[in-house]
Amino acid sequence: MRALFFLLGLAMALPFFATQSNSQEADLKVWDQSVDRAVAFLRKSQADDGSWSANLSPGVTGIIVTGLLRTGKVTPEDPMVEKGLRFIEGLINPQAGHIAGRDPRMQLQNYVTSVNVMALMAAKRDSYKAVVRDAARFLKQLQWDEGEGKTAKDDFYGGGGYDSKSRPDLSNTAFLLDALIAAGVAKDDPAFKKAMVFVSRCQNRKGEHNDQAWAGKINDGSFIYSAAAGGAVRSVDTPAADGSLSGYGSMTYAGIKSLIYCGVAKDDPRILHAFEWVRNHYTVEVNPGMPPQRAQWGLFYYYNSMAKALDALGVDEVTDAKGIKHNWRHDLTSAMAKRQGKDGSWSNPQDRWMEGDPNLVTGFALMALSHAKPK
Repeated sequence: MRALFFLLGLAMALPFFATQSNSQEADLKVWDQSVDRAVAFLRKSQADDGSWSANLSPGVTGIIVTGLLRTGKVTPEDPMVEKGLRFIEGLINPQAGHIAGRDPRMQLQNYVTSVNVMALMAAKRDSYKAVVRDAARFLKQLQWDEGEGKTAKDDFYGGGGYDSKSRPDLSNTAFLLDALIAAGVAKDDPAFKKAMVFVSRCQNRKGEHNDQAWAGKINDGSFIYSAAAGGAVRSVDTPAADGSLSGYGSMTYAGIKSLIYCGVAKDDPRILHAFEWVRNHYTVEVNPGMPPQRAQWGLFYYYNSMAKALDALGVDEVTDAKGIKHNWRHDLTSAMAKRQGKDGSWSNPQDRWMEGDPNLVTGFALMALSHAKPK
């Protein structure tokens, strides 16, 4: 009798497993095709010197090489990647310690060095270890801390900006942390503890980790662009009359990921509160939290932040505010596939934050897809 019940149960379960398997295979096929088409596009758009859109920023090449290698579709020995790595090698500044070139006027030293660290580490070559070690040291020096006369009570503390003199923000700090993690910096390095102070202070959550005047006005768990100098957002030009600062998707996912990288437990109230905001605003169609006229701003940056954060959280599904479960990898892969151009590239019609550039956006897309590969 037990054997009969077992066989009946197995017969009932088989269609479910077959459907699930077919769905996974279909998702993987879409993922493969999207990545393959993107790789083909990038082979054609690469400049003779190995770069992509170097006139826009020397960091675009690092984003692309990182995305290419992390998808696993190409190897460091691929001629396209080899050329890209040689271009990045040309940006190494031994005197300064960064990987952003020799022009002292370069104002994006944090972003450029961070993405180039990720690219070199993705290549997995011992010859890059010393360069990456120096770059990690440089990035840690960009953090506002006691060296600049700041203490944990200051709203600049622990954050990183565009360079050593810039106001810190969550975006720059998130990329800095990406690089430190990629570089293999020890988890107990003081840089992570300092960054945790700044990242926590960027959250709309009043409490022991954020005592800023604006923190409790919305108190929804979202993250803003910067807590420094009284706080700043990118969603509106004019601050709210009551002093509140609205968070939005790309920064909220960046905040979640950054807290995890800083060693904050996944069941910490800060992360749980932020994930509650994610559940209430789950979408792959817009950058949530932005006003309607800006909803597409930074969409591919948002995709990248979303994929990294949910992958770091280790979740396969997100249950939205209506109780609907979403396979986020499926949703993200599908959303990106339908936005991919005929030539295999991606670009954002709302050209804000350089997302009108197909090379940059295709690099962001590959980085996102590397974390969203169907399981």
